[in-house]
Amino acid sequence: MKARLRPSNNLTRLLTPGLHVKRWLLLLMVGIVMVALAIGYVLRDIYSSNFRFPNFVSDLTLQFLPRSVRGLLFLAVGVAIIGISFYFLGKSVLGPFLPGGAGERGFVQQLYDYRLLSRGPRVVAMGGGTGLSALLRGIKKYTGNIVAIVTVADDGGSSGRLRDEFRVLPPGDFRQCLTALAETEPLMTDLFQHRFSGDGELGGHSFGNLFIMAMAEITGDFEHAIRESGRVLAVRGAIVPSTLTDVVLCANVGEELRVGESKVPVGDGHIDRVFLEPAAPPINPEAENAVLNAEMVIIGPGSLYTSILPNLLVDGMIEALRASPAVKVYVCNVAGQPGETVGYTVSEHLDAIQAHVGGNLFDYVVVNSNLTPPLPASARRAGVNRVTFDRQRAQQHPVRYILADVVSTAVSSHHDPEKLARVVMKRIWRER
Repeated sequence: MKARLRPSNNLTRLLTPGLHVKRWLLLLMVGIVMVALAIGYVLRDIYSSNFRFPNFVSDLTLQFLPRSVRGLLFLAVGVAIIGISFYFLGKSVLGPFLPGGAGERGFVQQLYDYRLLSRGPRVVAMGGGTGLSALLRGIKKYTGNIVAIVTVADDGGSSGRLRDEFRVLPPGDFRQCLTALAETEPLMTDLFQHRFSGDGELGGHSFGNLFIMAMAEITGDFEHAIRESGRVLAVRGAIVPSTLTDVVLCANVGEELRVGESKVPVGDGHIDRVFLEPAAPPINPEAENAVLNAEMVIIGPGSLYTSILPNLLVDGMIEALRASPAVKVYVCNVAGQPGETVGYTVSEHLDAIQAHVGGNLFDYVVVNSNLTPPLPASARRAGVNRVTFDRQRAQQHPVRYILADVVSTAVSSHHDPEKLARVVMKRIWRER
């Protein structure tokens, strides 16, 4: 059954400052008043000419009530009619042009969201994988000025196969960011995330990856393909690669050299160092410009060695971060990751970043304070543990730690998008 429209709830949104609607409503009211005055002058002349109106006109115009009461009644009814007419007129005329259509929220709510989010801070989110997409899902409710900088070192699964065959940047992390920032109906998002089954050539590929590849062939450019895919999904913000160079992530694990992002966390041993091949790939100019103009840069959550550091190791990225006036936030994972950070504390995450790119990079570090939810059975079997806050050692890093409950109740090894965004935007951004 279709939900009933409740215009009054949407009409109250018109009174919210910053919508750029009230000024035009006021102008409309002035025009209506002028027309009413013109009609009044004409009626006055008719009355003065001794013209006799039929008796029913007296009842329709409530002549039996005092003039002050009649005036207030007509004013209230007129304002209500104008407001409701404006609502439905806007819904009919503007609805097809709004992101996602008019929808059940109504055009006023969508207009409110658009105006509010357009005034939000300029945020750069950096990382890859599920961690970055979780952050984006929450942040997009607070600002529409988002740039997601995505690692291009992924070489596993569908992305790896497409990368090897077509020699393009891996589309998987870009696809996850697109769906995270999308404003389209859930069916389109599910379609982009759909993964084909079977053992044939399509088996294991996601539809979104194939769509991006098709768009890249049509447009002739991977970056252009991401932008056009964003239009299809009505993405809120922009998604750019950290570098346009075809890079390979390598790692030193003791005496062993592991080549390829998917190979880095496989096996035993402590990761000593990760690096990119070719060495020092240049930063994507779009990513550099976004960092330099950002008001807040959020790094993480995500795999420390395979999502976070590959972005920071791009030549020019650290220099851009240090030159940027933005507030810089590191979101530490809520749980360790097999083959990468099992047993790591908060300070050990920061130590690893400092060893690769230097220290004093962040202003804030977000740390999960809720350690009570049990980890999933699969994580426990893999030896995964909660990332703990070693306060005494962590104080060696000159940052401000924000301890908050940011863990997901659905998947307790991941961040909750809404909790994380609330901490970042309401505690850090407002109190910076």
